[in-house]
Amino acid sequence: MKSNRFTNFFEKAASKATQATGSSTAFLLALLTVIIWLVSGPIFGYSDTWQLVINTGTTIITFLMVFLIQKAQNKDSLAMQIKLNELLAVNRKASNRLLNVEDLTEAELRSLHEFFGRLAERAKVEATLSESHSVEEAEEIHEDKREELENRKQERQREKKTKKQPVTPM
Repeated sequence: MKSNRFTNFFEKAASKATQATGSSTAFLLALLTVIIWLVSGPIFGYSDTWQLVINTGTTIITFLMVFLIQKAQNKDSLAMQIKLNELLAVNRKASNRLLNVEDLTEAELRSLHEFFGRLAERAKVEATLSESHSVEEAEEIHEDKREELENRKQERQREKKTKKQPVTPM
């Protein structure tokens, strides 16, 4: 990827600012600023200028922080999507149609949400079946799991019957 010096500088500066403003030190510094401002109120007679200083300062900081926070969230969201895409891509039973699912329309996302909601309801009814599924294979795998569960129950019953039968001597 090609990027210029300004972009690189901005990336580094934004990353450092995000880390710095999210620290305990930054919170304590902001708290100290407010305390100093409150204490200085009587000194400046609670004048309009005194109020304007804190209002202007907090407005500017809030304005800049909105963009900084949004940039950090966008970067985190993209990184999370890449990680999830990697997991979907390497899982043989996962649907590759769910790669970049965040790019679907809201209506398509609602449709998928309803599908997985119905699947979750079925899994709740059959409490032991809680494994997730891909869109294409969900119904088939769900039925396979029900059959496997029934087979295991039958096998346990056969084992119990076998244990109960008396051993006859030869």
